[in-house]
Amino acid sequence: MDSDEIISVLNIHEPSMKLDNNEDNNDISTSSLKEYDKQLDPSWSYEIHSSSPLDQRINNQYQYITSEERDRERRSREYEHSIEDEDISVMEESQPNGVYNDDLEDFQSTTIPTVVPLNSIPSNSLNPRQQEEADQPVREGMRYLFDNKFMRAKAIFQINAASDPLYALGLGAMAFIRAIMTHRNKDIQKALKILNTTYFIAKAQIDNTNKKRTVPLMQSFTRYFGEQSNINNTTSKDAQKKTFLINSILRANVIKAEASLLMGILLLTQESLMSYVKCGFHFRRAYYSYNLVWQEYKRMGQDYTKYMDRDTVSGIQFGIGAVQLLLSSMPSKLDQINSLLGWSYDKELGFVLLKLCTEARGIRSSLSSLVLLAYYNILTSFAPQLYGKECMEPALKCLTDAQNQHPRSCFFLYFAARFARAARNLTLSSQSFRFATEASRGEWAELAMQPLSDYEQAFNDALQLNWEDSLATFTDLGQQGYWSPAFSKYMVGACYEMLGRRTEAILAFAEVPQLIQRTMAEAGVSTYSQNDNIIDNGNSSKSTRGILYVDTFIQKRVKRYQQGGYQHMDLHLPALEMLLMWNVYEWMEKDALTHCLTLVHHALSLVYERERVEYGIRQKKLVPSTAPPNYYDKRAGLLLIKATVLNGLRQSQEAVAHLNWILDHKRHFKYDSWIVPFTYWESGVTCWHLGQYEKSRRLWQQALAYTDYDFEHRLTIRLSLALNKCDDLGIHLNSITKGGISSNGRKRMPLA
Repeated sequence: MDSDEIISVLNIHEPSMKLDNNEDNNDISTSSLKEYDKQLDPSWSYEIHSSSPLDQRINNQYQYITSEERDRERRSREYEHSIEDEDISVMEESQPNGVYNDDLEDFQSTTIPTVVPLNSIPSNSLNPRQQEEADQPVREGMRYLFDNKFMRAKAIFQINAASDPLYALGLGAMAFIRAIMTHRNKDIQKALKILNTTYFIAKAQIDNTNKKRTVPLMQSFTRYFGEQSNINNTTSKDAQKKTFLINSILRANVIKAEASLLMGILLLTQESLMSYVKCGFHFRRAYYSYNLVWQEYKRMGQDYTKYMDRDTVSGIQFGIGAVQLLLSSMPSKLDQINSLLGWSYDKELGFVLLKLCTEARGIRSSLSSLVLLAYYNILTSFAPQLYGKECMEPALKCLTDAQNQHPRSCFFLYFAARFARAARNLTLSSQSFRFATEASRGEWAELAMQPLSDYEQAFNDALQLNWEDSLATFTDLGQQGYWSPAFSKYMVGACYEMLGRRTEAILAFAEVPQLIQRTMAEAGVSTYSQNDNIIDNGNSSKSTRGILYVDTFIQKRVKRYQQGGYQHMDLHLPALEMLLMWNVYEWMEKDALTHCLTLVHHALSLVYERERVEYGIRQKKLVPSTAPPNYYDKRAGLLLIKATVLNGLRQSQEAVAHLNWILDHKRHFKYDSWIVPFTYWESGVTCWHLGQYEKSRRLWQQALAYTDYDFEHRLTIRLSLALNKCDDLGIHLNSITKGGISSNGRKRMPLA
């Protein structure tokens, strides 16, 4: 699929709402949105209303509610006050200036009690068809969630969230999505708490349901350890008839597994050793529950619909499929989690199951589309040089199907913007990010979608070398405290530097250490002293542990600027360096890449000039007081940027000499330990473009041998995806190369 076809697909599936050229009509009116709601939602004429406090309903018994009873219940609430009106009035009273604070974030709160009396969770004896009818409100809530009617979805999920695990999982899914979007520790902890409560509600329902049923010992034995055929040579059809776990037990086990899976994914994003250990624990719990239902599902054969409701079937498809893709994209250095699970992944099986879940149009259909899009986004974002063209067609096909179901969903508009950027159409990408923000305006997701879209837009502006707009956006993000305030402030300084406004850049860089200290204090991490030596060798130190990886890097960078008195800023290109770390030059247009080459050439000429002057002094004066010139780190950083830009222009042969210089002088690097592994990555990309695929794999494997450097986690993911690509294409290396045994960049040879 070429660029024009990609652009046409993305244009077709933009939302039907259009922004007029008239500045007065840039905001979509409330009335027009309501008219659009009427077209999409036949049930628009009624509102979802609040009911009695949830803790008063904890002890209510699980009841089978028919569609007629639900309609009668809605009519009986015709004159009640709607939850949307209540939230809007609270917002107007507490936010006169339109500024959000933590108190208003009751928008995202839940009413699941922290401690749920497990013995009060009712048992569930519904058969599959009754369960499908009873779960219709959850299905409706998920439709609201992806139609941007978040408070309606929340109101539905809250009805039985303290007694039915599927309702609780709906709230958990909302909290999970928000935590992934904001990266805020507060949101992550809230999501983990909700999902953990969901897990125990499901477990309690299983226990309480089993108490009311008597399962024969032999039946239980045969279920878990295999069918006992022809016992006592009986020929009775009843004796030969297979028995399965009842639907409610299977349903609760799937919910248990899904809650554990989402908790594991949240912990995986924390990028700490303890989080990885906890992540493995949750994945292990998910595996046991999924495996139990999966074995029952396979034993049922073609008759599975007789014993399982369709949303439980799609739940097992969603869970097993998501785990397969997750494990296939996990960094190589985290393969111990796979060993812990004892679960060998099958990526193709993951695609098939997730597509089946999507086509079922059940409760998890849109979530399945979201997982597929997120997977394609990871591939095209971390390794666009290898996956950009390959993944674009299936990604757009999935996006097309998702937007046909939910044309105005802010989540799918966000992914449309990401894939437009991967197609190098930054104009369309920026427009889609703006649409995503507008679609969430005035709703629960606005507090998360607004800064997320702004963050992405700031990078779009940087990719177009539009430093003024990027500067303004990063300034706003820093004031909002999105993700890393220190990173936003550093990018502000970097943009000032690119604009030639050195004084403003220095003032912005000077604020970075204080912002990092504030972030560490809020996170409960001991702060460091300004006089601490934190960058002796460019590696992580005790004083920098417990903070974001990007904060660790910019902390070292600013300290180096300060130690040099900001006299060497002409030799740094901080904004282009950060684009290098994010591996986004592949998305730049040719004119922008050419201008980046010009900037790098100018900085390199200054390095050469300073070396010439300082060596000239040593030629004229014996034992001068000044130290010999040492610009290895600065030159290597600039040459790496130049090689990356040349690869973006597909002038890879010209990048070979620069990459060789870096690797030939790697022993001279004193500060930037990240340069060597990143150079090995870029060298592999260069060989890939030149058709030397086996050499690419060898270089990427050498990069994996390096540890304890800045952005190690991001590069490890990138390298793992690259090696997976080699595996898919059958590109392998012999165990012993012609050059003999290699130390793979380590100081010592391996003992075995």
